[in-house]
Amino acid sequence: AQDIANRLLPGLGYALMLLIVFGGLAFNIGNLAGAGLGMNVMFNIDPVHGAVISCFLAIGVFIFKEATAAMDLVSKILGLLMIALTLYVAFRSQPPLALALKESFLPVKIDLQSILTIVGGTVGGYITFAGAHRLLDAGIKGKGSVKAVNRSAITAITLASIMRILLFLGALGVVMSGARLDASNPAASVFKIAAGEIGYRLFGIVLWSAAITSVIGSAYTSISFLRNFSPWLFRYQRYVTIAFILLSAAVFVIIGQPVKTLLLAGALNGMILPIALAIMLIAAHNSRIMGDYKHPRWMSVLAILVILTMTYIGIGSMIKYVGNL
Repeated sequence: AQDIANRLLPGLGYALMLLIVFGGLAFNIGNLAGAGLGMNVMFNIDPVHGAVISCFLAIGVFIFKEATAAMDLVSKILGLLMIALTLYVAFRSQPPLALALKESFLPVKIDLQSILTIVGGTVGGYITFAGAHRLLDAGIKGKGSVKAVNRSAITAITLASIMRILLFLGALGVVMSGARLDASNPAASVFKIAAGEIGYRLFGIVLWSAAITSVIGSAYTSISFLRNFSPWLFRYQRYVTIAFILLSAAVFVIIGQPVKTLLLAGALNGMILPIALAIMLIAAHNSRIMGDYKHPRWMSVLAILVILTMTYIGIGSMIKYVGNL
C-alpha cells in the first residue's frame, strides 16, 4: 500500500506509513487490553498482568515458526465456538427484535462516537491492508487471484458484521431485562448474565484468542509498512515486530484502563480509515499505476460515500472530544 501511495505522489507513502503504524500501535495497545480482559475472565487475574503474559505468548509466535500453525488452528476452532456462544446468548437474552429493527433505521439518537469506534475497530487502520499484505507475502497476486481474494474479503466482512449484530442483540436483551453490566468488563458480563458461569468462562477464552491473534496481525501488518523503507528493517523484521509488541505492552501497563483503551483505539483508527481509503481509491483510477484495469464505478461510488461519511463522523467526534476536555 505504501509503495502504491508513493507512486501516486512521492512522499505520500511515508505519510500513510506513519498513520498506519501509529494506528497499529494504538490498536495493539487495545488488543493487549482485550487479551488482559480475557485472562481476567478465565483466571480472575489483573487485566494488566494478563496483558503482559499475552504479550510474551504473542512474541513466542514470532520466535517459534511451529507456533503459527497451531495458533491458526486454535483460532479457527475458537472462532466457531464464539459464533455458537454468541448465537446462544442472542436467543437466550430474548432481545426486543422489533424495537432493534426500528432503531436501526429510525434511531431516536445517533451516537457518532459509537459508530466511529465500531467501524474503526472492524475495518479501520491496519485492518484495511492486513489481508492484502499477507496474501502478497504468500505469493497470491495478479488478475487470476482477484475472484478468490474478493470472495475471502466478502466472507470475512459478512461474518464480522453478523457477529456484531448478534453481540448487540445479546447485550440489548440483557440490558432490557433490567440487569446491570459490569463497567470494568461489560462484554463479559453480558455472557455471564445470559449464559451463566460456563458461558462467562468460555467467553473469556474466545475473547483472549481474538485479542492475541489481533496482536499478532496488527504487529505484522504495521511492520510490513516499515520494512521496505530500510534494508535493515527488512532484514530484522522479526525482531522489529517483537519490539513493537513489547512497546505496546509497556504503554498499556503504564496507562491501564483496558475498556477505555479498546474504545479509543477503535475511534482513532476509524479516523484513519477515510484517509487510507481515499488514497487507494485515487490510485485505483490512475492508469499509470493500474494499467488497463478499470475499477467498477459502483464500488467507487460506495467508497466515496464511506469516505465522506467517516470524515464527517470523525470531525464531529473530534469536536465533541475536544469540547469535553
